[in-house]
Amino acid sequence: MPSDTPQASSLMQAEIAEIPDAIERLLTGSAAEIAEAGALLRRLSPPVVVTVARGSSDHAASAFKIACEILTGVPVASLGPSIASIYRSVPRLKGAVALAISQSGRSPDLVAALQAARQGGGATIAIVNVERSPLAEAADITIPLRAGPERSVAATKSFVSSAAAALAVLAAWRQDSALREALSRLPATLRAAPADSWSVALPEFAAASSLYVLGRGPGLAIAMEAALKFKETSILHAEAFSSAEVQHGPMSLVQGGFPVLAFLQDDAARPGLLDTVARLAAQGGRVFVAGGEAPGAVTLPVPATGHPLTDSIAAITGFYRFVEALSRARGLDPDHPPHLRKVTETL
Repeated sequence: MPSDTPQASSLMQAEIAEIPDAIERLLTGSAAEIAEAGALLRRLSPPVVVTVARGSSDHAASAFKIACEILTGVPVASLGPSIASIYRSVPRLKGAVALAISQSGRSPDLVAALQAARQGGGATIAIVNVERSPLAEAADITIPLRAGPERSVAATKSFVSSAAAALAVLAAWRQDSALREALSRLPATLRAAPADSWSVALPEFAAASSLYVLGRGPGLAIAMEAALKFKETSILHAEAFSSAEVQHGPMSLVQGGFPVLAFLQDDAARPGLLDTVARLAAQGGRVFVAGGEAPGAVTLPVPATGHPLTDSIAAITGFYRFVEALSRARGLDPDHPPHLRKVTETL
């Protein structure tokens, strides 16, 4: 008997559809490991946290950085993997915590960086989709993503699961019930979101050759991830900026219909970001705003999740659906971007 469920047109589309289930598996199946990581952070009360990641995983690490610095005041720095793998330097991390994030857990430079962090006195945590991997073996605590195999080259469900896992660790560390509850509601919120709610933006971006993606606070990490996916799946040049940084020169390019996509969340950064996008629209930019309204801009809906940190995850999930459709509209295969591989093993 034929199924009533529409068939996905790409592996990427199918994997985006799995995001709510992937988050649910993470929060239930890895609850003990998340709690253990939170307890470690409470016990150590580190003066600094360092992150180890590349690509989309580094954007998840950036989401953790911004959230951690907002909620705890503890600074978070990105540890350059080449410092360990190429230059053989050992960071001095006594009393600190190193958090590594990776889908495959196989890139030698990330493994070397986490091993060096432990050698330098830091406690180590790995968030990884492949449980039996060198990165997992290098960590004191491993949090399995449980996202399942991801066959499309562009990371989607593994990115969202990584960002959710990092926020869950933060919630466990701070014993933050509001963030924990928002994460628990997230799968249901994402399942209820319409699949094609950003279709109004498709003609504009399909014809584009270059664009900006803006965010501030939690939205900046999401903007960085979106810019990567524009390049990766749609061969479309995109630069990510803070809505503050774009005013220091880059906004001079925004005229004559230059496309801008801005990510908003309901927090203290919202008024300033809205002022910036209204200014860009007034000077001739074709501005689209995910999660807000601004004069002269087109609104792209984002479901409310009850917390600005999880609103950003809802926004990137909507964006993934959009960029997968954009790739196909530009005559490309979103599952097989040219010159790219699923696992990149750098030294």
